[in-house]
Amino acid sequence: MILFLKDTCYDHIGDRMKVKVIDEGHEKDLEEAVNKFLDELDGELIDIKFQVAVSSFSEEQIYCFSAMIIYR
Repeated sequence: MILFLKDTCYDHIGDRMKVKVIDEGHEKDLEEAVNKFLDELDGELIDIKFQVAVSSFSEEQIYCFSAMIIYR
């Protein structure tokens, strides 16, 4: 179980964790941004959650690719 409070969350034993949310319009851009963040990460990776949202505007489809990186 993870409890979220603003930009910080705590695991089930009370250890403080941080959250980074990355949002891109193309899956390759998201891949590059996540890899860059992980290369620069100075801590322990806990989990990564991915999500894709699709909407249509007129005759155009709009995609939103996002990742939430949980780390300590």
